[in-house]
Amino acid sequence: MTAVVFGATGLVGIELVKQLLDNRDYSNVIAVTRRQLSISDPKLEELIVDDFSTLPELEDKLKASVYFCCIGTTIATAGTQEAFRKVDLFIPQQIAGLAEALAIPALVVISSIGASAASSNFYLRTKGEMEKSVREIYSGNLKFIRPSFLMGKREENRLGEKVAIGFMKICGWMFVGPLRKYKGINVSDVAYAMIRISRLSTDRTIYESDQLDELKNK
Repeated sequence: MTAVVFGATGLVGIELVKQLLDNRDYSNVIAVTRRQLSISDPKLEELIVDDFSTLPELEDKLKASVYFCCIGTTIATAGTQEAFRKVDLFIPQQIAGLAEALAIPALVVISSIGASAASSNFYLRTKGEMEKSVREIYSGNLKFIRPSFLMGKREENRLGEKVAIGFMKICGWMFVGPLRKYKGINVSDVAYAMIRISRLSTDRTIYESDQLDELKNK
């Protein structure tokens, strides 16, 4: 099979690419990014794309068995709410449109815990709007994952994230029952779950963080 990973330089994206390269079911992995990856492999093909609105022009190079959308930023990184929406809403819409046009069998999209189009929080509302619009655009086997705080080595050193990781390592055991979905989750487990659910039936569309975590034991 061939997998396409959009946003392959991000925390989840790079881990997902590595796991797909190690997976014998995939003979070809296409990474669509804005900068070159730091890894190389005979199975890996990189497409450097500066403007995701040009994706329809790359149709011939993006035929695949499954699309993985790992696109996402923060408002702090984007600079403005408008710039944030261009990344977290517009780009997934473009990817969904391409997946629909090419009849890609499966699409897995990273969203966020708490995503809701009715939320008063701008970030969560945008994620909810993204989920809604992608559903309207793409008619194939669609999965959204809503991970909690991501545990993994980041390129950027942020004090707040280091504190959060330390807290989750020490106090993660307290997140039980209804709180389980808010417990931090390892990036490797998220990537593994994305690969697993891309092959599952259409019975469930949304996977919360605790459901992703459970998949590693199945």
